[in-house]
Amino acid sequence: MSPAVVEGSKNAGSPTLDFTRGFVQIINGEPSITKETRYTVNPANLQPKEEVPVATKDNLDHAVDAARKAFRTWSKVSYEDRRNAVLAFADAVEQVKTDFRDLLIPQADVEIDAAIAFIRALAHIELPEDVIEDDDKRTIITRYVPIGVVGAIIPWNFPFLLAASKITPALLTGNVVIIKPSPFTPYCGLKLVELAQQFFPPGVVQSLSGDDRLGPWLTSHPGIDKISFTGSSTTGKLVLQSAAGTLKRVTLELGGNDPAIIFPDVDVDKVAEKVALYSFLNSGQICIALKRIYVHESIYEQFRDAMVKHIKTYTLGDGSQEGISHGPVQNSMQYEKVKTFFEDIEKQGWKVATGGKIDPSPGYFITPTVIDRPPEDSRIVVEEPFGPIVPLLSWKDEEDVIARANNSPMGLGASIWCNDLKKAEKAARQMQAGSVWINTHFDLSPMAPFGGHKESGLGVEWVLYIIYVIRMVSAWKFPFGDELRSTDAIGQDIAKDGATRFKEAVADLVKPLDATVILPAGSVFMFKGLSCTPQSDVFTQLAYDTPMVRW
Repeated sequence: MSPAVVEGSKNAGSPTLDFTRGFVQIINGEPSITKETRYTVNPANLQPKEEVPVATKDNLDHAVDAARKAFRTWSKVSYEDRRNAVLAFADAVEQVKTDFRDLLIPQADVEIDAAIAFIRALAHIELPEDVIEDDDKRTIITRYVPIGVVGAIIPWNFPFLLAASKITPALLTGNVVIIKPSPFTPYCGLKLVELAQQFFPPGVVQSLSGDDRLGPWLTSHPGIDKISFTGSSTTGKLVLQSAAGTLKRVTLELGGNDPAIIFPDVDVDKVAEKVALYSFLNSGQICIALKRIYVHESIYEQFRDAMVKHIKTYTLGDGSQEGISHGPVQNSMQYEKVKTFFEDIEKQGWKVATGGKIDPSPGYFITPTVIDRPPEDSRIVVEEPFGPIVPLLSWKDEEDVIARANNSPMGLGASIWCNDLKKAEKAARQMQAGSVWINTHFDLSPMAPFGGHKESGLGVEWVLYIIYVIRMVSAWKFPFGDELRSTDAIGQDIAKDGATRFKEAVADLVKPLDATVILPAGSVFMFKGLSCTPQSDVFTQLAYDTPMVRW
């Protein structure tokens, strides 16, 4: 089936998307407007941007009803056709990339290119089906079936990339998805879903735009089967509480307070440049940015001075202008939070290596700042600022610095910087984080799992591992030796030896099954004319996901 003619989709040629028409939410394939609207401001100049809808509870109910109806057919579309539709969608995004870029501020090209690459990479994986046991007594097959309706809650720091990273695996695995963009950055997500209508049937990909009320409505709605949330740990706990009422499956990608440990044998200037980059990329507004930097005391002053040298080459301003490397804090809420860390500079007597002041320009601008050796129990070390300010700390004992780096309720990422790879690996193995890098940081791949330890998240995302959290696993036991009798639609009576019959028929009969079945021993299983009395339980397992560590 051609990706342009997936049953129910609207694509009839080259993709079109009107970026001048305004912003709407999409419910059951159609634009939806609301009586109440809201708008955001451009953080670089505080000028108001376009208005967007504010969803009602009725909007949510209608979207969920449409999603559940769409799921019944979309989950049965072949994987190859779903893959082709997703790849065509990626091509369409690339064709209107310039328009999407204009909706974003700094690093727009990087974010959009990453999203396109992410979609294409995921579309080339194969869904797993594992034969756990296959002998003359029985065959056990583990396969993954779609969960249903996925509610995807998108943060404001990477609104385009993270929308794509939640939509894509949901669709590939036969689920349907409703996205809720952040109220601070709703524009890209709404247009992305609008574009998706040309490639997917109504109800498969929907969007709802709202205020602070919409998130709790979504997470507690009985018609939502799965929540995928990216945001702060504080909000993540509320999401988990809200979803618990209906025992939804939940994936949480939450905050971090990532440490970097710098050993004395590194090339100081090169490493200082990279550490500065990974600390202040996107003005520090990245969950996995470096937020605590531990430098060996023998190179501390040299490293500090080199890092300051590189930071002073940064240019702060409106990211839509040429020559700007770092933009503003994204919104007033985060701006006010980050400012409190700057207030502590004077209150706590912190020493500043560079920066230390709020930029007076109109907009939410804050100068990249390094705090020189603050106390270990100071707020800048203990908390995640999520802005352009980091502490630089010294160490002399390896065991002690690893303990200090791990002394945090967060555990998203960490990095070890050392020329001795054996020593680096030894340290990396002791880090309590979902992602651990050696001699780099924030080097992500859609082909690797991504998740956090401790309060940095629940579950994993990306590549094969996303399947484990948005599909349910069913393990099927097929006992051989019993005679199986099957009557097909035209009344042909087939009776064969059990083992032979299963090898010929079971795969075809089970593949379309999109529901979980539990059979006690001795019961009779009837499905599409196949009848058998199993010798042992056919059982079902839930896919519990565990954070992964890599280096």
